[in-house]
Amino acid sequence: MEEAITDREFALFQRLIRELAGVDLAPSKKQLLIGRLAARLQHLGCASFEAYFRLLESGRHPEERDRVVDLLTTHETYFFREPQHFEFLRDTILPQAPPRPFRVWSAACSTGEEAYSIAMVLAEHRAHAPWEVFASDVSRAVLEQARHGCYSGERTRAIPPGWLRRHCLKGVRTQAGKVRVGEELRARVSFAQVNLIAPVGVIGKFDVIFLRNVLIYFDTPTRRRVIENLAMLLRPDGHLIVGHSESLTGITDRLRARQPTIYRFA
Repeated sequence: MEEAITDREFALFQRLIRELAGVDLAPSKKQLLIGRLAARLQHLGCASFEAYFRLLESGRHPEERDRVVDLLTTHETYFFREPQHFEFLRDTILPQAPPRPFRVWSAACSTGEEAYSIAMVLAEHRAHAPWEVFASDVSRAVLEQARHGCYSGERTRAIPPGWLRRHCLKGVRTQAGKVRVGEELRARVSFAQVNLIAPVGVIGKFDVIFLRNVLIYFDTPTRRRVIENLAMLLRPDGHLIVGHSESLTGITDRLRARQPTIYRFA
């Protein structure tokens, strides 16, 4: 199947994934595309990548467009990734937070580890004041995994032992080696499908928005559009947090860095 894809066909999928998810698929990702989509061509009886693209464009299989997004976007993550952000939430933001309901948005939550990490921090350090975690992703498949809240032990290694005991259940027998987020914590996190490059519906204002390791997949105009959309959903004293390899320099002048990767209104 590798010989079957042409530069023209690859360009079609570059355009498609940009339209569906805002992802800028670099030419170096051609082998990744082949590896992740070849099985779909075989399953659907498509003789070429162009035939598969035409099927996607025909509207006869709308669920297949969701599947392409699932296959071509990256979902690898783990609990308390980039721990300095959770420390800033705990040590700097929460002590200054007013008593009103405190809302955090995990805006590209993938399989849920980031959202549940945030929820653990809030459960431990805002136990006597109201809080809410809203989590979203463009992929329906990863959202289903997130709602279930079941993970390999490898992904949970960074959870503090005491928090692991209080907020998670260890699997036994056929589930040995797995960990599931406890029902009480899962009930405090709501999940929804949100495409960040499209207008965001009515979801309210947030004290903190985590948008980590997402902007690197967008081109500059898309980054600007996403940041403008999210900035409108930040409370005046709110914070936007991006990944360690990301920056808003040259993207917006509405937000200024409080420290590297952590922004608030200028």
